[in-house]
Parts: sequence; structure tokens; C-alpha cells
Amino acid sequence: MKKLILIPCLFLGLTLSAESISYSDSVNVISSEPIFKTVTTRTPYQECWDEEVTTSSSDNSPIGALIGGVAGGILGNQVGGGSGKTAATVGGAIVGTLVGDNLSKRGNTPSSSMQRRCVTKYQEKSAEKLVGYKNIATYKGKTITKYSNRQLDTIHLSISVHY
Repeated sequence: MKKLILIPCLFLGLTLSAESISYSDSVNVISSEPIFKTVTTRTPYQECWDEEVTTSSSDNSPIGALIGGVAGGILGNQVGGGSGKTAATVGGAIVGTLVGDNLSKRGNTPSSSMQRRCVTKYQEKSAEKLVGYKNIATYKGKTITKYSNRQLDTIHLSISVHY
């Protein structure tokens, strides 16, 4: 029973407060403050120089040492006899490896050339940029602030009163 009485009272309360009045007004701006933002730009530029670079035609390949070692081992095997044959083969392989490695590096002479080197750097520049205005006015004792892209003389208001 209480539920049935409550629902009509709520409906009656809503219908009584559904009235409103709307009108327009305007107020004079009392101050406009410019708003600035710091903007940073980065401009790329290149810094270049000539540099002497030394190159070697050596490919550091072990082929010369390998061929020398095999040839030395074969020759050492031909020289020795009995148990000395094994020592002669090992010694020939070691000497052949060293001789073959030196011969493969003999013709390699380093050369130098000039090469251009560059690096990209950035120059930063900051500046203050005007982004808009903060326009301030008062209406019935209340401070009103409106942001815009230009200075305003007046601020237009749309006022609604609900009762």
C-alpha cells in the first residue's frame, strides 16, 4: 500500500519542477591575457670530415699455412727413417706451416685512402608561440573565463533557470 502512494507523489513532484526559463545576455570583458606555449624545433644538419683509412689486402686465410704444413710433412716423411721418421714428419709439418704462413703474408702491403665520414646532428631552437587568449568577465558576482584565439570585447551568455 505504501508503494502505491509513493509513486504518485514522485510523479507530482517531477511535474511541478519541470518549468524553466532561458535567455541570452552578454558581459563586457574586463581583461584578456595572452597564452603562450614553448615550441621547440629540431633542424638536422650534417657534420662531415675526410679521414685516412688504412686497408690491408691480407685476407688472413690459413690456406698458406695449411699447404706449407702438408708439404713440410711430406718432405719430412721422405727424409727420416725408423722412429726418426715420425719426428722428421712432425718437424717438417711445423716448419712447413711457418714457412707457408710467412709466404702467404709476404705480398700483402697495407694501403691507405681518404674516405668521407659524416654524422647527422640536430640544432634545437625554442620559441614562445601565441596560442590564444584567456578572456575574463564577471556576471552577477561570478567570474567567467572564456578561451579563444583572439581578444574578445564581450562574452555572450546563454542562461537557463530551472524551477
